Amino acid sequence: MRQPLTTWAAVSFVATMLLSASGFAADSPLVYQGTDGIGSGKHIVFLAGDHEYRSEETLPALARILAKRHGFKCTVLFNVDPKTGYITPGNNNMPHTDAVNSADLLVFGLRFQNFPADQMQPIADYLSRGGPVVGTRTSTHAFKIPATSPFAKFDYRYKGDEMKGGFGRQVLGETWAGHYGRNHVMSTRLEIIPENADHPILRGVENPWVEAGGYWTEPEANSVVLANAQPLQGMTPDSPEADDKKPCPGVWVRTYEGENGNQGRVFTTTYGASEDIQNDGFRRMMINGTLWALGMEDEITGDLNIDFVGPYDPSTFSFGGHRKQVKPQELAGWDSPIMPARDEAPASEAKPAAKKKNGSAK
Repeated sequence: MRQPLTTWAAVSFVATMLLSASGFAADSPLVYQGTDGIGSGKHIVFLAGDHEYRSEETLPALARILAKRHGFKCTVLFNVDPKTGYITPGNNNMPHTDAVNSADLLVFGLRFQNFPADQMQPIADYLSRGGPVVGTRTSTHAFKIPATSPFAKFDYRYKGDEMKGGFGRQVLGETWAGHYGRNHVMSTRLEIIPENADHPILRGVENPWVEAGGYWTEPEANSVVLANAQPLQGMTPDSPEADDKKPCPGVWVRTYEGENGNQGRVFTTTYGASEDIQNDGFRRMMINGTLWALGMEDEITGDLNIDFVGPYDPSTFSFGGHRKQVKPQELAGWDSPIMPARDEAPASEAKPAAKKKNGSAK
């Protein structure tokens, strides 16, 4: 049943008080602190800020796995309304990017962001030093920045020779090139490239399939494509291939060069929507890709634990479809739901429970 707003306000107040009593300030960044494991001593920062594909759900879910299962310290940053403190995807405001200063890896889930200078500078500095990067879905067009800005070269349409195509093209390997399949009508099968099947990122990966529709891509020449994306005419893994859609790259790796000459590893996929990571094969690819970017390929095994930590009930991705009135610290700990359902429909209107999406036909 729909909860009265007053009830939710009371719950929010109690949650805030509990967080404060536990040493968490309500406006502090969300941190999942791992202990023992292969990631002990490593810090990953996740940037969740896209308008449609619910990176504010995908990225904390992946962060929890990496922290709880494998020992990493994982900081997750969100677009936040500065007046209310609520997560507000796509609003160009991302507090606490100073956390990037100590990052060993940045995971991007951004779209068309134009951050204030003090928020953008740590990201620019990180890229200048050639730090490793993971990029998901809309991060090919992570930044939309005016030509008058000192950060204009990161814009997805940037035409200057020193960084043509901006962050997307020069770091991730591709900028925005257009949709290639209709969302919620056409899902995508990820087909592993046979000659690259022994790449560490593909260890244990079986039947990767995602719900998001395709993007057309032609990655930079130094990219190694691990899986092609085949659009399907339907929303199940056994849907027929779309007649007019040949496969194109959907997962690849490459390196980019920072201004200091360092070579940074990059793992890029044009997928990673909230519902995509329910698929075991794709989720494993994401975890493996994170380790590879960090130079930890020797730690990747086919049976690495990729189980979700705590409740994960993803929203159906859409513009304006984010869960409302949620603050970052409400996702703290291992057992809080991702995301709390403040505006859930009455039981009579609730959508059916999601089936397990592990890539096998049902």
